[in-house]
Amino acid sequence: MSDQLRSAGQPASPSSLVTKIATLLPGIALCAVVTALAVGVQTIQERTLGHPYLEAIVIAILLGMALRSVWTPGARWRAGVAYSAKQLLEVAVALLGASVTFAVIASSGVLLLAAIVTIVVLSLLVSYGISRAFGLSTRMAILVACGNSICGNSAIAAVAPVINANSDDIASSISFTAILGVIIVLGLPILVPLMALSETQYGILAGLTVYAVPQVLAATVPVGLVSVQIGTLVKLVRVMMLGPVVACIALGARRLTRAGEGQSAQLGFFKAVPWFIIAFFVLAACRSFALIPDAALPVIQTIASVLTVLSMAALGLGVDLRVIREVGGKVTAAVSLSLVFLVGAGLLLVRFVLPT
Repeated sequence: MSDQLRSAGQPASPSSLVTKIATLLPGIALCAVVTALAVGVQTIQERTLGHPYLEAIVIAILLGMALRSVWTPGARWRAGVAYSAKQLLEVAVALLGASVTFAVIASSGVLLLAAIVTIVVLSLLVSYGISRAFGLSTRMAILVACGNSICGNSAIAAVAPVINANSDDIASSISFTAILGVIIVLGLPILVPLMALSETQYGILAGLTVYAVPQVLAATVPVGLVSVQIGTLVKLVRVMMLGPVVACIALGARRLTRAGEGQSAQLGFFKAVPWFIIAFFVLAACRSFALIPDAALPVIQTIASVLTVLSMAALGLGVDLRVIREVGGKVTAAVSLSLVFLVGAGLLLVRFVLPT
């Protein structure tokens, strides 16, 4: 956003807005082309394989990285690409709030709700610790922990602007999380006969460990309808934790930054928490109280999905593949061990804590 738009009490003139839009359009259009290609590849997968093994959000960042490896966008494209990677991503995160309701939490039951919260918190702490032990930066460790513990790519995308993660960190964490996400979708059903899991147990396990909601469906459909229903419910409750987790990270990050600068660590909530996290909760509340009609949901979800993919294309265009090669082994090891812990904790939970 330009200085003119940011200046308090100095509303931008129509001419400055036109200039700003003209500056952003080339980069946004470039990201839109990559987005269209990514959505097209996902559609082909859905029609030929029944469901996408790689979602458009992952394909977009991979296509953007591939394009960047052979061509570096010039000054004409940079403003729009940067805008797509940050501001449009923030709008997408805010719109996700319209897809969740507080009724989901109430319907899950106290024991299951407590179990989901416990697993997510433990996974966050363990994943962060593992990532730091492998020498990953604090920002990268946070991205890996949130992606592994909550909802994969969406969590990484939501947390990234809060901690000011760079494109290389985001691309690395999303890319390796995506690869393992596909592996777990294909391999998790094998645990049903090996561990003698019921459909209920497996549904809970899938909801706790699989990264994305579409991937939960792909992992549970082969097992049975009960697994699909329970897995989706558990996954939605897990996704509901994204807002509180991001808000806590935002508060912590802002306070640490100010303390490090020798300023007071006390900071008001509305100044510490980004606007899009507040908007997330406002939309969730509106949805919970039926202030958002059912007919509007598909439109909101589509806009959020498109904006997310668009921002991932922008992030891909800003990635230096040499950096990813340098940290690739460490990220893969950290994500893999974090996922092993998550699956192990989920198995212990469904076998010894929750009723079948």
